Amino acid sequence: MGTAARFGHSGRPSRALPEHSQLNESATLEARGGHAETAVAVLAALSFCHLLNDTMQSLLPAMYPMLKSAYRLSFGDIGLLTFTFQFTASLLQPLVGAYADRQARPYSLAAGMGFTLIGLLLLAYAGSFALLLLGAGLIGTGSSVFHPESSRVARMASGGRHGLAQSVFQVGGNVGSATGPLLAAFIVLPRGQTSVAWFSLLALVGMLVLIQVGHWYQAHGIARLQQAAAARAPAARRPVALAMSILLALIFSKYFYLASLTSYYTFYLIDQFGVSVRASQLLLFVFLASVALGALIGGPIGDRIGSKYIIWFSILGVLPFTLLLPHANLFWTAVLTVPIGLILASAFPAIVVYAQDLLPGRTGTVAGLFFGFAFGMGSIGAAVLGKLADLIGIASVYRLCAFLPVIGLLAALLPDLRRAPAPRPA
Repeated sequence: MGTAARFGHSGRPSRALPEHSQLNESATLEARGGHAETAVAVLAALSFCHLLNDTMQSLLPAMYPMLKSAYRLSFGDIGLLTFTFQFTASLLQPLVGAYADRQARPYSLAAGMGFTLIGLLLLAYAGSFALLLLGAGLIGTGSSVFHPESSRVARMASGGRHGLAQSVFQVGGNVGSATGPLLAAFIVLPRGQTSVAWFSLLALVGMLVLIQVGHWYQAHGIARLQQAAAARAPAARRPVALAMSILLALIFSKYFYLASLTSYYTFYLIDQFGVSVRASQLLLFVFLASVALGALIGGPIGDRIGSKYIIWFSILGVLPFTLLLPHANLFWTAVLTVPIGLILASAFPAIVVYAQDLLPGRTGTVAGLFFGFAFGMGSIGAAVLGKLADLIGIASVYRLCAFLPVIGLLAALLPDLRRAPAPRPA
């Protein structure tokens, strides 16, 4: 991938053209009423780099037991590490997205992955707690750059299939989140802290791939996104504010419930059914795999039936299964987590697409807001539910969390954004 034209309109290799010629070619195609093809290679590259990013960022919490022993850290120190990572990885995302909307930076994705690379090297060779904090902050900063900008580029590459693009992008992150702890268990924990440096090679690979994505972004993506934003007039301020508030409430219910499973499912299985740690981890992996599959199928279905309806189904449709879960035996608990993961995870791509349609021209801001809020709600949910479990028991927590999807009823208040069929915008 040595030229700016490595990815053409469809994502397939094309002949090299000057960047200004490629940009004009893309703009001319849009102006004539045609639509650019889905850039499949660009979407695949973004999904792959999302896998790398989330694999690397999931290493930090997996290292906590080792770091606590090696550096004689208190639980307060561990909490400060978590806060540093979460602050930079979630609260910075809306700011990064808003900046990208005002000033395009085609190679910012590669730069963000560079922050992660440096952060991993610091974690591997840190000689003090201060350097551990700096490493955690840099990994979080890399993530805060990656998510909003990658989601923005995915929309550029969608060819009008916005749900599909977000799903393909999102599934890479879900697979990475599931893979990271396994790699930490089999590589980092047996080989020690310095083995984290090997994972910086993943960041380097990601940077090389994202440089090529940056070439495509500069040559084709900006014109696509501008044309798509111009094709849709903004909605009235009040409906937009109401709809955005509802979407954030749905994210709250989704990620609070997901936190109960991703953080405490293994403890629930051990406490309720007496399974081994290994068996509980395997059952957790089954759930995480269903989450990855749900994220992949949610977007394309939303493209067909409308984002509002997949949001409605994916949040509220999971309610029967969540209500049954706390009362099921081991076999049915394992079975029920599969539809829960599939249905619940299908919401996020549709939510992002719906919000970006509400606010045309602000795709980075929207992506940063929702990725940052989702990450933050997951983190807060894990902390709150952990404290609650200490007070009332893990089984009672699951019985309470079972009702969180009821918040999905708010989806009925979302306006229908579907229009009559027309040529697909990029």
